Amino acid sequence: IINNYLDGMQEGAADKASSSGMHFRDSKRKVDYVLAYHYRKHITRHPPGTGSPEPMRGSASLALVLNGASGKGHAEPTQRQDGGQRVLQEHPGEEVIELSPLDALEEKKRLQREEYEHSLVEAGLEIEKDPENKSQGLSFVRIHAPWQVLSREAELLKIKMPTKKMYEITEEGGILKTLNEIWCKLTEPLQPQVPQQQNTNMKNLSYPFSREKIYLYNIKDKDTFFDNATRSRIVREILKRTSAKARNSMGIGTLIANNVYDAAYPLHDGEYEGQNDDMNERKMLYREWARYGVFYKFQPIDLIRKYFGEKIGLYFAWLGLYTEFLIPSSVVGIIVFLYGCITIESDIPSKEMCDQRNAFTMCPLCDKFCDYWNLSSACATARASHLFDNPATVFFSIFMALWATMFLEQWKRLQMRLGYFWDLTGLEEEEEEHPRPEYETKLLQKKLKNKNVTTENSNKDEKEKLTWSDRIPGYAANFGLILFMIMLTFSAVFGVIVYRITTAAALSFSTNETTKSNVRVTVTATAVIINLVVILILDEIYGAVAKWLTEIEVPKTEKTFEERLILKAFLLKFVNSYAPIFYVAFFKGRFVGRPGHYVYVFEGYRMEECAPGGCLMELCIQLSIIMLGKQLIQNNLFEIGIPKLKKLFRKLKDERTEPKEMNTNQSKGPQQWDLDYSLEPFTGLTPEYMEMIIQFGFVTLFVASFPLAPLFALLNNIIEVRLDAKKFVTELRRPDTVRAKDIGIWYNILSGIGKLSVIINAFVIAVTSDFIPRLMYQYAYSQNGTMHGFINHTLSYFNVSHLKAGTQPENSPFAQDVLFCRFKDYREPPWSQNQYEFSKQYWAVLSARLAFVILFQNLVMFLSVLVDWMIPDIPKDISEQMKKEKSVLVDFFLKEEHEKLKLIESFISREKEKDKNGTKGERIRAASFSQFNQSQKGGFASFSSKHTEV
Repeated sequence: IINNYLDGMQEGAADKASSSGMHFRDSKRKVDYVLAYHYRKHITRHPPGTGSPEPMRGSASLALVLNGASGKGHAEPTQRQDGGQRVLQEHPGEEVIELSPLDALEEKKRLQREEYEHSLVEAGLEIEKDPENKSQGLSFVRIHAPWQVLSREAELLKIKMPTKKMYEITEEGGILKTLNEIWCKLTEPLQPQVPQQQNTNMKNLSYPFSREKIYLYNIKDKDTFFDNATRSRIVREILKRTSAKARNSMGIGTLIANNVYDAAYPLHDGEYEGQNDDMNERKMLYREWARYGVFYKFQPIDLIRKYFGEKIGLYFAWLGLYTEFLIPSSVVGIIVFLYGCITIESDIPSKEMCDQRNAFTMCPLCDKFCDYWNLSSACATARASHLFDNPATVFFSIFMALWATMFLEQWKRLQMRLGYFWDLTGLEEEEEEHPRPEYETKLLQKKLKNKNVTTENSNKDEKEKLTWSDRIPGYAANFGLILFMIMLTFSAVFGVIVYRITTAAALSFSTNETTKSNVRVTVTATAVIINLVVILILDEIYGAVAKWLTEIEVPKTEKTFEERLILKAFLLKFVNSYAPIFYVAFFKGRFVGRPGHYVYVFEGYRMEECAPGGCLMELCIQLSIIMLGKQLIQNNLFEIGIPKLKKLFRKLKDERTEPKEMNTNQSKGPQQWDLDYSLEPFTGLTPEYMEMIIQFGFVTLFVASFPLAPLFALLNNIIEVRLDAKKFVTELRRPDTVRAKDIGIWYNILSGIGKLSVIINAFVIAVTSDFIPRLMYQYAYSQNGTMHGFINHTLSYFNVSHLKAGTQPENSPFAQDVLFCRFKDYREPPWSQNQYEFSKQYWAVLSARLAFVILFQNLVMFLSVLVDWMIPDIPKDISEQMKKEKSVLVDFFLKEEHEKLKLIESFISREKEKDKNGTKGERIRAASFSQFNQSQKGGFASFSSKHTEV
């Protein structure tokens, strides 16, 4: 009989397994899910002489809710359900006191729990509860799903399960096969030591589970046919849709939100470390994946997917591919940087700047207190700028734009490959995703407000939903607050600009020569650190604000909620992370004015200028400090430290609230559900993706100014993969497995950043760097086609007698010797008719800059589209395998149906024989049944239970 899933042969194995806290007390039934809650008992008074007070509710030695083993009918959920009333009725001498508000709330929660658990039992689940033998404390409800429930729900959820049929995966032949074999041999030491399918060339044919076609599946043991992840997923679906009657409780989400239960989670597969030799998937993942000591190994993606589900499996597959792709970009970035180092001595413009004989006398950097200065004093800055501002950076920008396109194309291919092997092809979105508890609460409030909760309108209520008019306050708050937050970011950037201007002016007053000579370095370094601190603080605030804003929108489903939260958080964090960098790249030094006509802020302070070597060096410093600071502090220290602090805080809170009483029912050691409860709850993949997406922006958006960005990203990600792995395996409760065929909205964000990076890098090269002015000078203005005289060409003349009164340098030792000072701009000289107006060279260079932006953008976009077109989204071998799988599935069905038809015909012919030979009827019936049983051993189990219908 199919439902008889407990095999006597396996009882010994079950006893052994129960010691790890993974089973019910009978050591047979597996714990598929756990609900945890805190309880608090209230006390009743007895008349004098009857003894000490005792709990109003009787506490049983063990409260077991068993869903009858025969599958017929259900036991009462607990004897405690009406136990409180019986105690009161059987002891008429008791003085019943009125419950305090706290006790009344606790009693309400208790009734809701009992009602909900009774509903779970009616849904077919089996429950085991701990005794509540303390005045207050933590208790667990353990849930087991029997075969009947698993098979029913697997059919409803259309879960694909392996059939008996296996088919061969045809490999690509020729040179590709040879290269693949060589690669496998070379990377053998890097492969994780995890058990794999014996024959990797064979694949099980999968088909959505169906009880009617149960003969198709390879069911050797009904206990292990559905793995732990699938079992917990099925139970979670039941928990989400089961409601407590007449309590307006819409599933486990609402009950947790109302503090009826504290937590609901599936169990980890035992401990991840220890001396015992019992190897489980969690321990295997820890040893081969979640330790820093195995950083050089590939990730066991299939095992990650099996243990945590497809959604988390896809995240780690994406992170692994991204990290692998950073290797070639890091190598090219290092080559570009080394090119800058090698050619620094042969760079003519920096040589001219450093040559003291040229004696370019520059105009003062501030009013009154700053003196005229020699351009050769900025020699170090000019030489450093050449490391990042050279022709190779243009090539690197084009390379990185194509790199981003190739990465996204390769990810699409890998996603399809994983989808094929993980049976995600044809995965449909759940037709009716369960509404969020907050949405249902809001809907209920609307119904009560409209006074529609009547029996006549019950059908109408079910179809009622929140309209746009209900959401207007939420949308208005979203728009206003997001605008305010963006303005707050700009205000923070402006505040740092004011700090730079005022600090630079204040340091210029100093009498110390060392301080005066290092003003620019001091201001830049301190301003970037302030920027970093502001970014880290605002990031945390924006994360919380984005969540709150999404909640007041009241999205209907979890998927909609997640997508809206991602978009808001990304918008705010993107602006926060990149606003200071955008300022340095495109705005700093553009609105300074000129000597004699400077732009002032707060009347006394001049707008800050770029360094003599240009703003690119400062952009590089800003980018590197913010990127490294965010990665080191936010991604690593916060990620390690905050969960540990939360765990410590929760432990201290539990110890403080729970009285120190002896728990008579406590087993020798903590069970798995106790250990898992002490772990941090899983809150989603959004923070993990977000930090990587922001990093992807640092790597691609401003890569023209910082070629070493991919290298620092690679070093961070090598740690990040193991840090995330360790967190998932050791510090978080086991997440619910979620099936997903792609990474969702994150792909669109990545694609958007990739396209934006082309435009930004075009402007960085054209506007921020000196690449275009140098090119124009060499081919349009240089007399001998070299860069000699470039510095002189970029500096304009200014007559010092035209300086405004009160702005001339005070106490200048050589002011009387200076007739003209120089400043960096393309303007007419003072002896020209249009003095200090923009020169023809200015307009020629501006035209060249804009032409370069258009040319660069269109060229790179064209190359990106070409790469996209040349690389098919679906690998050829996978598309062929998918076609083959469909034909194999049809053949397999036809064969099985043919066998079934033959079986039915055989049975009917025997029935006819029985009618003809009336005297031998009984003997023939026995023979046909015996033969039918033999056929059952050949694999047609479904007919043994339905032979009477046939």
